Amino acid sequence: MRAGPDLSHEAALAGAGPVAGVDEVGRGPLAGSVVAAAVILPAAGRPDGIDDSKRLTPAARERLAEAIRACAAVGVGEATADEVDRLNVHHATLAAMARAVAALPLAPGHVLVDGRFLPRWNHRATALVGGDGLSLSIAAASIVAKVHRDRLMVAAAEAWPGYGWERNKGYPTAEHRAALARLGPSPLHRRSFTPVAAAAPSGHTIRG
Repeated sequence: MRAGPDLSHEAALAGAGPVAGVDEVGRGPLAGSVVAAAVILPAAGRPDGIDDSKRLTPAARERLAEAIRACAAVGVGEATADEVDRLNVHHATLAAMARAVAALPLAPGHVLVDGRFLPRWNHRATALVGGDGLSLSIAAASIVAKVHRDRLMVAAAEAWPGYGWERNKGYPTAEHRAALARLGPSPLHRRSFTPVAAAAPSGHTIRG
């Protein structure tokens, strides 16, 4: 049976000050922002059921995101589709993470970051591969980031209908690719991504 994330990594940093967990969502979509969240969980009063967001149902993520925001210190950062094109998705992700930590209402003493890479910042930090399945703080951040980004894409679907973003959240599903071929890219599409570039050859008018 899978143990799931716990507070062992946070406990190992006792005395360092508040420990923030950071995770991101949205590296793979063809449209929309990369979103990162930073979460400092309280010593007590945490909601039950916090886990890697990918292992939770949408309803559970929504419920937990609200509960986490109600009890924890939370910061959210975004990197736009234009920044993904300009910086590349890796550096845009690091920028979103740095913005999420900067948005926290208190400065962390140490930051646990999901993945292999750390942003350039002055914070003491540790990169944890698979961190959303190891650290409860990172798992909480994964939930907040996922729910925030999903809501952004549902709202974007109303402004730019036809791509199915309310369902696919910008990921390259068959529905999304077919809509790209039919409608062309929107202003929220990442033009540096191959399927988007292929749908907007030279001279093609970007859908606005």
